[in-house]
Amino acid sequence: MTTNNLIDRALGIMPHALSVGARRLELLAENMANSDTPGFKARDIDFRATLNQVMQGGAGAERLRVTQPGHLGDGPGAADAVRYRVPNQPSLDGNTVDGDLEKAAFSEAAVRYQASLDFLDSRISGLRKALRGE
Repeated sequence: MTTNNLIDRALGIMPHALSVGARRLELLAENMANSDTPGFKARDIDFRATLNQVMQGGAGAERLRVTQPGHLGDGPGAADAVRYRVPNQPSLDGNTVDGDLEKAAFSEAAVRYQASLDFLDSRISGLRKALRGE
């Protein structure tokens, strides 16, 4: 068994969860930054569906090969997961960003991201203790 397989087994889905969580935070921040941009369409990631896709396909699953940065999106599974948000109340200029919704979603995503970091930190600390024989 290679070192990478051991690390993957020890850390599980957490590296993927951090990657998807970071991408979601980027999208939500982009939405908030463009709340006054005419015609801007709010986007988001279905976090649960994306992680389910990664878990079913596995970390080494075959994916489409990206030849240009803008072709399929960023990160593992992100191309399939980024969706335009359906607005509750669209504005006359075509902007679909709801500031309150974006702030709430960003806050929730930030808390989840921090929880993932804390869990990963505790997992790594446990592995360090095991390696030291503590």
